[in-house]
Amino acid sequence: MIQEIKIKNFLSFKDEVVLNLEASNDKFAEDCQVITMNDNAKTRLLRLGIVYGYNASGKTNLLRAFDFLSFFWSYDPNSSDMGTTVRPFRLNSSSSQEPTRFDLVFFVDDTKYYYQLELDSKNVFLEKLSYYKSTQPIMLFERVMRNEQSEITFNNQNGDKVATVVKDKITVECLKNMSFFVARDKANAHLPLIDAAKVWLRNHIIRLIHPQIDLTGYAQMATYQDKSLVSYLLDFLHTADFNVTNITTDIISEKLSDDVVKYIIDNNVVPANERERLLSEKSYNRSITTFKHTVEDESGEKSYDFSLGEESFGTLKTFGIETVLYQAVQNNAFLPIDEIESSLHPKLLEKILFEYLKTPSRSQVIMTTHNDGLLDLVGDLIRKDSIWFTEKDKAGITDLYKLTDFRGVNRISSIREAYRNKRFGATMGHGK
Repeated sequence: MIQEIKIKNFLSFKDEVVLNLEASNDKFAEDCQVITMNDNAKTRLLRLGIVYGYNASGKTNLLRAFDFLSFFWSYDPNSSDMGTTVRPFRLNSSSSQEPTRFDLVFFVDDTKYYYQLELDSKNVFLEKLSYYKSTQPIMLFERVMRNEQSEITFNNQNGDKVATVVKDKITVECLKNMSFFVARDKANAHLPLIDAAKVWLRNHIIRLIHPQIDLTGYAQMATYQDKSLVSYLLDFLHTADFNVTNITTDIISEKLSDDVVKYIIDNNVVPANERERLLSEKSYNRSITTFKHTVEDESGEKSYDFSLGEESFGTLKTFGIETVLYQAVQNNAFLPIDEIESSLHPKLLEKILFEYLKTPSRSQVIMTTHNDGLLDLVGDLIRKDSIWFTEKDKAGITDLYKLTDFRGVNRISSIREAYRNKRFGATMGHGK
C-alpha cells in the first residue's frame, strides 16, 4: 500500500506537492476504509482518495506521476541516448532545465519502504531504496551519477548481501537513463528485500485508467480466464438493477491470408512477442462476448442475447471498471482512475464505490472526478480525509491540498455547496 508520494517539477507540479494517504483520527468507516499496517508506528492508511479540481487544474497530472513511475520501472531503452521520457514543468525558464523529483513511501505486506528518484530528460541523478526496521530508514541501494556513469552502492550490513560480481554486473547494465530495477533484472542474484519492493512496484500499481481507454477488450479476456470474476460481475449488475443474467466470452481463431499477415508484420500492428505466432499460425484470436438479458412481461420471463455492439456505453463502462476494480481488490493493488464518472449515472458511481469499499482488501483507489454529488456523501459513505483538491495559479503551477486542511470543515452544512462557491478554491484563499 502507498503511504505518501512527493512530486516536484513534473508536468504542472513545479513546486513540491505531497499526497499523503495516512488516515486521520476520524473513526468513521474505520473497519472498511482504513488499513492498519503492522509496522512500529501502526500506520493507518486510506483505501480511497478522491481528487477534485476545475478543468486543467492538474488533477490528472497527479495520476500521471504514478503512471510515469510504473512505466519507468520497466523501461529498457536500447541506448543511453534515448532519454528518460520524463516531462518537467515547462512554463518557467529555469524549471525546464532542473531535475524532476519523486519520493514514494509504500508497504510490501507490513515492510515499509522509501524510494527516491531524481532525473531529467536525459539522466538519472539519484535513485535510492531504503526500508524500515524502526523509525529510521535503512539504505538498501543508492545509485548516483558520476562522470556520466551510474555508480551503485549496496548496504551489505543491514540489507541484501551483494557479491562484487553482481554489483559490477548491475553497474555495467545500468544505463544513465534507466531504472536500477531494469539493470537488476539482468543480473543473476538473490536480493530478497530489493526484489520484494521491485515486484510490488511493478505488479501492484496498475497503469492509469483514463476516459479514452477502452477497457472492454481487457474485461473480455479477464472474464474468459476467470469465472469467479463473471460471478462477481453478475452479482454487482443484479444489485445495481441491470437485467443482465449471464456473461459469456469465447475466443475464436480466424485464419488470415498471406497478404494480410505481411501487412500486419510490415506495419508493426501487433507486439513483437506476437509476430512469431502470427507467422507460424497465420491466424488471430478474436474475443466474442455475449450478455444475456432476462426480462419479464405479461407472457412471463424471457431471455435475450446481446452482443457488445448492442450494449450501452454505461453497461460497457461498468463492465470494464468493475473488472479492473475486482482485480485491484484481488491483488491488493493501487489503482488510479481519471474522471471515473464518464458514462456512469451518479447513482451507479455511488454503488460502485460502495461495493468497492465494503470488500475487505489492501487495495487503494485514487480517482479524479467532476461529480461533486459525491461531496454530499462525506460523512455518510466517504471519509473527510479522502477528499483532495488541485488548483492552478496564474503561473500555471498546480497546488494540491486536502479537505481536512481547512479550518471549520465540521461546521460546514454542505461541503458540496461550499465547493461550488469556491470555498476551497483560490478566489477566497485556502483558509488554512
